[in-house]
Amino acid sequence: MSFVELLARLGGMGRFQVTYVAALAFPLLMLASHNLLQNFTAGIPEHHCRPRPVANNSIGDVPLFVTIPSDDHHRPQRCRRYVEPQWHLLETNGTANGTANGAATEPCHDGWTYRDGIFAHTIISEWDLVCESKKLRQVAQSIYMAGILLGSGLFGILSDKFGRRALLTWCYLQLGAAGAGTAAAPTFVIYCLCRFLGGLAMAGVSLNSASLCMEWIPTEARAVVGTINGYCYTLGQFVLAGIAFGLPHWRWLQLVVSLPFFFFFLYSWLFVESARWQVISGRPDLALKGLRKVARINGRKEEGDKLSEEALRALVRREPPMPGGALAALVRTPGMRTVSCGVSFVWFSTSFAYYGLAMDLQGFGVDIYLSQLVFAAVDIPAKLASVLTISGAGRRVAQGASLGLAGVCILANIIVPMELQTLRMALAVVGKGSLAASFNCAYIFTGELFPTAIRQTGMGLGGTMARVGSMVAPLVRMAADVSPVLPLVIYGAAPIISAIATCFLPETRNMPLPETVKDVERRGGHLKDEDVTVPLGPTGTKDGA
Repeated sequence: MSFVELLARLGGMGRFQVTYVAALAFPLLMLASHNLLQNFTAGIPEHHCRPRPVANNSIGDVPLFVTIPSDDHHRPQRCRRYVEPQWHLLETNGTANGTANGAATEPCHDGWTYRDGIFAHTIISEWDLVCESKKLRQVAQSIYMAGILLGSGLFGILSDKFGRRALLTWCYLQLGAAGAGTAAAPTFVIYCLCRFLGGLAMAGVSLNSASLCMEWIPTEARAVVGTINGYCYTLGQFVLAGIAFGLPHWRWLQLVVSLPFFFFFLYSWLFVESARWQVISGRPDLALKGLRKVARINGRKEEGDKLSEEALRALVRREPPMPGGALAALVRTPGMRTVSCGVSFVWFSTSFAYYGLAMDLQGFGVDIYLSQLVFAAVDIPAKLASVLTISGAGRRVAQGASLGLAGVCILANIIVPMELQTLRMALAVVGKGSLAASFNCAYIFTGELFPTAIRQTGMGLGGTMARVGSMVAPLVRMAADVSPVLPLVIYGAAPIISAIATCFLPETRNMPLPETVKDVERRGGHLKDEDVTVPLGPTGTKDGA
């Protein structure tokens, strides 16, 4: 008997599992709020240099165009001011665009003036992250994503040592505390530090929630539960738009999306630890107690009473041991190199382009709250369409088509004039929806490409590349200083290159899951001799054993 069969005897997808999945899914609503929060807390308000003091005149009495030059759109320049007031512009023969050609200008030595509006109170206006300091806005988001990247490895190791539930409980507390600390941050450095700690905890919440779901629900329910969790994240984007609309001040917004994690921390003490982990860790007594609790909640108390510590120990002994050398196995053979490289391309480019679009809502020139709602809504049909395409046309076609369409939409915006805001927004929405579909495809495709012996390692490779992409994406925005279209070129080229790379991956629709590296090599046409085995490590263990 395996753990899957044991869960079936104790009720399968019973009352306990339904309640457990709901309790784990509810915090996912707020994960999107933190990932996309800087669209609102770091919104850029209209601003210009604070004018130089003028003798015998208050600043309010002097027309702005006398002290601040205008840009090509007849708006005050954001980062320059006249060295001396240009009084002649008050005359009727002043230049048509209100700019004194050839007049000396200087940087904003006395700070900036920010106009009232939806972004009147953001980290931008509070710490003057404009002009020479505008790159710090993207740096802050990348620091948060770096926290997620580091947390993925750190909390993955710690959860194997201390348990899923204990680490999840800690991460809820850390995320709530880091979020509250961010809201109270007195300086930009403290803000970045707290965001980094929040990113660490965010990774822990994601990883341990997924592990507990995976280890407590039956195999046949995993696809449905995964879809539910995905739509919870989508719903969280709607929640973020609503909260941001009601709380335009960045400190209150940051605090409100963080406080619920203290509530999640409190009720997480009621979670049941993974019985599989407890048995593997040498605590079958605790596993037995948890399994009997599950049986009682599911109305299978008699089945629970039949369990014993000896039976659980025997069950673990029958589980195949994890072979060594899993990391090296990802690149040791030709077929595995193809799969590993293809998966890395897919995950990196999908996350890279996704966050490149999702974190630049202000750049589309449309109301940012409406943009957030539309960007969230497109995920619903996109994920449904991806499931239908995966089932009908195959994994490789669905993955390549979604990436290719996303890249084309992003590149198309290069040639669309800024005045056609609706068209630019439509292309961005289709591109973002395609990337959401790509994520959906990648979760399924990746799991079917890697053999059972190293499937978790392969999924970890994809997740790591996705987090690297999300960390790099905000930094690419800085390339706009070189050319305004350069970020779009980079964001659009990445998924198109990955779509081409997808063509080299094997199709897995209606194919049995590979159990060993040998199966992967045979499927890729690299292995003809049935007697050849592919070692996973230096121990001499054979995949076919």
